[in-house]
Amino acid sequence: MDWDLSLITGWFLTSGLRIAAIITGALIASRIVRRAVGSFSARMVGRAEERDKLEARKRIQTLGHLAGGLSSLTIYGLAAMIILDQIGIKLGPLLAAAGIAGLAVGFGAQSLVKDVISGLFILLENQFNVGDVVEIGGLSGVVERSNLRVTVLRDVEGKVHFVPNGQITTTSNLTKDWSRALLDVGVAYKEDTDRVVGVLQTAAAELTADPGFGPRIMEPLQVMGVQDFADSAVVIRVAFKTKPMEQWGVAREFRRRIKKAFDREGIEIPFPHRTVYLGEAPALDRLKVGLDRQAEAGRDS
Repeated sequence: MDWDLSLITGWFLTSGLRIAAIITGALIASRIVRRAVGSFSARMVGRAEERDKLEARKRIQTLGHLAGGLSSLTIYGLAAMIILDQIGIKLGPLLAAAGIAGLAVGFGAQSLVKDVISGLFILLENQFNVGDVVEIGGLSGVVERSNLRVTVLRDVEGKVHFVPNGQITTTSNLTKDWSRALLDVGVAYKEDTDRVVGVLQTAAAELTADPGFGPRIMEPLQVMGVQDFADSAVVIRVAFKTKPMEQWGVAREFRRRIKKAFDREGIEIPFPHRTVYLGEAPALDRLKVGLDRQAEAGRDS
C-alpha cells in the first residue's frame, strides 16, 4: 500500500498539531486545577480556628483529593471527545452506543454502583476523613485515601487494606473531634484506694503541666472509680480527654509516670500469684508421719 506523504504531512501539520495542543492543554489544565484546589484547601485550613484546624485539614484534604480527581477526569474526558472529533469520528452515534453499553454494564456491575453510592454518603455525612484512625469490619488503621469506590487503610504493622465502600456497614472513628485515653490501674488489695487516687491525681497534674504533653490534653484527669475486683488487684479506672490521635501517646507517658510515682510512694502493683492450701494442722502431721515411714522403709530395703 502506497502512502501519500503529502497527505500525511498535511494531517500532522493540521489535525496532528491540534491534537497535540489539546493533549498538552489538558495536562496543563489538570495540573493548574489540582494546584488551585491545593491552594484553596490551604487557605481554608488557615482560616479555621486553632482548635478546629486538625479536623478542617483532614476534611479539606479528603474533599480536595476527590475534587482534584473528578476535575482531571472531566478535563481528560473533554479532551478525548475533542480529539475524536478531530480525527473524524462522529460523537453522536458513539455516545448512543456508549449509553447502551453503560446500561448493560450497569446491570452486571451492581457492586460497583453500590460502592460509589456508599462512598458518596460517607463523604457527605463526614463519617471519616483522610488521616483519621478507624475500625472497619475488623480492620483498623489510618485512612490514607478515600474516594467514591474504595477506602484505603494502613495499620500499625504497615499493612495496607483496600475496603470497598459498599462493604462498609459499621465504622468506628477513633479520632473524631476528640479522643480519650482510658487506663485501668491495678493495685494490691492492701492499698488504700483513696491514697492511690491522690497519687494518680498528682501524677496527672504533673503530666498536664508538662510543656510537651499539656497541650495534647483537653480536660483534667477524670477518675471514674473502682472498676473491678480482679483476682490479684483492685482496678481503678481513669481517663484523659485528649486531642484527636493523641490518646495513645498520653496514655503511654501517664503509665510511665504512674510506675515511678507508685515506686516512690511504696504502692504495690500486683502480679498474678497463687496461694496453695494444704489443710489443717492434724492433716499435715499425718502427712509428715507418712513421709517419714516411707523414708525409713526405703533405708531398710
